[in-house]
Amino acid sequence: MEKMNIISFLSLFGSLIFSIATAYPGSGLSSSYYNRLCPEALPTIKRVVEEAVAQERRMGGSLLRLHFHDCFVNGCDASILLDQTSTIDSEKSAAPNANSARGFEVIDKIKYEVDKVCGRPVVSCADILTVAARDSVVALGGPWWKVKLGRRDSTTASRTAANNDLPAPFMDLAALLKNFKKQGLDENDLVVLSGAHTLGSAQCFTFRDRIHNETNIHPAFARHLRTICPQVGANSRLAPLDPTPNSFDAKYFTNLVSKKGLLSSDQALLSGGVTDELVSKYSRKQKEFYKEFARSMIKMGDIKPLTGNRGQIRNNCRKVNLKY
Repeated sequence: MEKMNIISFLSLFGSLIFSIATAYPGSGLSSSYYNRLCPEALPTIKRVVEEAVAQERRMGGSLLRLHFHDCFVNGCDASILLDQTSTIDSEKSAAPNANSARGFEVIDKIKYEVDKVCGRPVVSCADILTVAARDSVVALGGPWWKVKLGRRDSTTASRTAANNDLPAPFMDLAALLKNFKKQGLDENDLVVLSGAHTLGSAQCFTFRDRIHNETNIHPAFARHLRTICPQVGANSRLAPLDPTPNSFDAKYFTNLVSKKGLLSSDQALLSGGVTDELVSKYSRKQKEFYKEFARSMIKMGDIKPLTGNRGQIRNNCRKVNLKY
């Protein structure tokens, strides 16, 4: 009898370990994390994102970009949201973010509304960024995916890491592949996540060299862009990253096939290298792009999350909680 009890216990224990492993595949995150803690958290994030996108459709791309720029710098830990202090080297002032990253006020609004419905700060700023990115994509016509949650917020930031680790608009394919591999992402992730450039615009200084000096570009496209972005000046003037910058679709890839990628790093994906076939496929198969984009967004969201007792749940996404 005692032997049977031991066997039953071991069987139950093994089942429990297996269920934990499947619920938290490697990252300590779970899609049901807030179901009991605060069931109104995700609907509240969705509502505020939809309101922000309805007010300014460009905001959807900006919120998606914040999540990218967070995860590529020491993991998805909301470090990008921290303001500069005597002890915080804010990532907001790094070259890829300065006068470029936007949407911080929307994140502040989400945090306020979520803490209000939850009764206290239980939802991390890192999770808010993750869910807001997904809801932005959906609001602009893109795919929905089940977001894994339970991240905690960092107590540090690194402008140096942001400058070193965020992919630059001037990178060639080899540099892009190396940059993504550093984050545990492969060539398919590179292509589909670059497809986020179906949303938003870029500043003149990021594509000036391409339109004035590169040859792998459609001549009429280059001529048009030179009217927006001259060789000198107009650094912050904007051009859309694809023909429908406020709709999530596959036109980014059809643009590349026509040699109309706005950034050098965009057109590099179709330049005679290992990613050519993927670009061609996604230009023809939007549903396939949607499916793979969702998969890669989940994978990116798993980059070095803070869980358990690491990090904190910030009361204010811009500031580290004070210690008493």
